[in-house]
Amino acid sequence: MEHHWKELIPVDRYTVRSNGVLHDFDRKVLTLLYQPLIGYRALSLYMTLWSELELLSEKETTHHSLMVLMQCNLKEIYEERLKLEGIGLLKTYVNREEPKLFIYELQPPLTPEQFFTDGMLNVFLYNRIGKHKFQELKQFFSTPSIDRAKFVPVTRAFHDVFASVHVEQMVAKMNEETQEDLRLVDGYEYIGRKENTYDLSDDVFDFELFFAGLSKYMVPKRAITPKVKEAIKKLAFLYGIGPLDMQKIVMSVIDPSDHIDIDALRKAVHEWYEFERGDSPPSLSSRVQPLPYRTMTNVEPKTKEELLMKQLETISPRQLLIEISGGAEPSMSDLRLIEDIMFQQQLLPGVVNVLIYYVMLRTDMKLTKSYVEKIASHWSRKNVKTVKEAMELAKQEAKTYQSWAKEKEKGKRTGRKAVRKELLPEWLNMDYSQNDDQDKDENVNIEEKRRELEERLKKYRDEQ
Repeated sequence: MEHHWKELIPVDRYTVRSNGVLHDFDRKVLTLLYQPLIGYRALSLYMTLWSELELLSEKETTHHSLMVLMQCNLKEIYEERLKLEGIGLLKTYVNREEPKLFIYELQPPLTPEQFFTDGMLNVFLYNRIGKHKFQELKQFFSTPSIDRAKFVPVTRAFHDVFASVHVEQMVAKMNEETQEDLRLVDGYEYIGRKENTYDLSDDVFDFELFFAGLSKYMVPKRAITPKVKEAIKKLAFLYGIGPLDMQKIVMSVIDPSDHIDIDALRKAVHEWYEFERGDSPPSLSSRVQPLPYRTMTNVEPKTKEELLMKQLETISPRQLLIEISGGAEPSMSDLRLIEDIMFQQQLLPGVVNVLIYYVMLRTDMKLTKSYVEKIASHWSRKNVKTVKEAMELAKQEAKTYQSWAKEKEKGKRTGRKAVRKELLPEWLNMDYSQNDDQDKDENVNIEEKRRELEERLKKYRDEQ
């Protein structure tokens, strides 16, 4: 992904439209169900565009006016826009002329029923707000059902109420001019409300390996309908299930007529998860790097860097934090920070592991929120997908990241000596020849922490 200033600049124009009518009830869904996942800034952008929907009508305005309206910079607007796009609340179109013209098409949120039965968003929400608040919201967005078996339908049909029109009369009136009146003017479309969803790329799951395994059991591809495929994709993403395990789960629920019930599939996946990993609900931080994005699979590490790459590809961010802390459970604030960057910045688990490893050594074994988020945002814009890419980018941008750390420290240590130069992981290949004696002493301490980190990871690897 390019830097935001390569994507748009303040003078670029935009207009707003919607995919159908947005209702007042949608505000409640957006505020109570989506906001915990995307944050208040992204919600504010959606609401601002919604307010501009009627104001602009078929007019255009500049992004600079949006910056003034929201009192934030273009980078923040761009990043929040990506969150809305990722979760399915916004579709963006752009022409390639100068200045650019963007069309921001607001998408209606999922209905409460769609959200609470989604299989992924509902689980993320549960983890974000907790059991009590989740049940409270579920109650708020539901109403007592009616036992229709106790009632007799008495609703009249159309033909019972309205008189019929003879065919001869209808044909006589439907001349060419009348038919033209019934057609919509070219260049317009009717206001409606199409079903909305969010996109989850096929890249999150290795379907090629999945189908190759199923063919051995003579399972026809027609059994994997688009709806079943989408469910497999979501469940694999959410629960961190590989193709081989998913094959076994699918085989357990397919019926003699080669039909796969999605509810049965979800139940089977949940039972698999409970058996394999305990009964705690899954979270993003428990996922491991997807197979398509591993570069060390079936490769014997020859260097320390390759060994570290393999370790970071096969461990979840949560487990990495546990190993770093000597077996203790990570704090809720650390887990929430990790899940925030994984969900909002769309970073894969292995990439997040590199980020954790890097930041821990840069900030004296602490996950500093602002520093983590700043690097995560950069990696997201650069579309980093693999552990190797993350390490290479960290090497290239080492000086930039050091300057960010110094800016942060200067804010805390006004009037004191400039921030120390800390020793980074070996794979960063930094030059420390200019360090003074005090820096060298401090580097020794960081070097000890790095060796301790590697030792803990080695212990985890030996136990596997």
